[in-house]
Amino acid sequence: MRKPTLLQQFLTQILLALIGLFVLIPIWSTLRLAFDGALLSRPTEFRAFPKEFSLQPLLQVLDRPYQSVEFTVLLKNSLLVSFSTALMAMLLGASLAYAFARFRFPGRQPGLFILLLTAVLPAVAFATPLYIVLSALGIRTTLLALILVYATFAMPFCIWNMRAAFQSIPLEVEEAAHLDGASDLTTFTHITLPLALPSIAVAALIAFLMAYSEFAIGWLFVERADTVTLAMAIYAIVQSGYAQPWSQLGSLALIMSAPVVVIFLIFQRTLFDKLLFGAGGD
Repeated sequence: MRKPTLLQQFLTQILLALIGLFVLIPIWSTLRLAFDGALLSRPTEFRAFPKEFSLQPLLQVLDRPYQSVEFTVLLKNSLLVSFSTALMAMLLGASLAYAFARFRFPGRQPGLFILLLTAVLPAVAFATPLYIVLSALGIRTTLLALILVYATFAMPFCIWNMRAAFQSIPLEVEEAAHLDGASDLTTFTHITLPLALPSIAVAALIAFLMAYSEFAIGWLFVERADTVTLAMAIYAIVQSGYAQPWSQLGSLALIMSAPVVVIFLIFQRTLFDKLLFGAGGD
């Protein structure tokens, strides 16, 4: 491979620096907002540092950041909905993904196409039918409704990701287990699932992040303040305009990102391996 010229290296470094600034400036702006005690509403000018450094916005957010609802309630709602969504998408998606990976049955290819189509369609396309179905079931305004809605959005990606993982496992491994007397269920739970666990973990992580950060569709299924999530509370603060200091918005966004950062640090190696190299299979 030809060594890049000095000009090419310089232009590459400039491009990478611009990309780094594009990523870091919003993060720094959020940090600056979170600790600016001088803000009484929206920021009206660009500042690199807080005008008046204060921990008061952070303390206010940790008390009652949204309509007198305690922060712990918002955090509990977010984590409950997100972990439940990931669990449901993982459990249901794993069985469907295995069926699509190992079995041949009528409608298999159209089914895969429909799943792919639902993955690329905007979430708002499913808002009306989900609203009608959940209203008919009488659970539309509950956290269970949010879990079902977010799991519906996450399932297509989870199925396609786990299907590729199952296809990458040699069929001979399962056949050897069958020859040793293992049943189909035993083979699936003790052989196939452990081998595909990294991809399943990535699918669950993506489902968690989708549910944890979603705020627009969720408002269709929430009527009480005590069922609002952290992402929805941030959106409400933005929509309130000048009603609340945006220092609280920055503090809430900063606190909300903490669980995501922790999870990412735990799974970063698996996540990078799977996103960069993927899994085999057609």
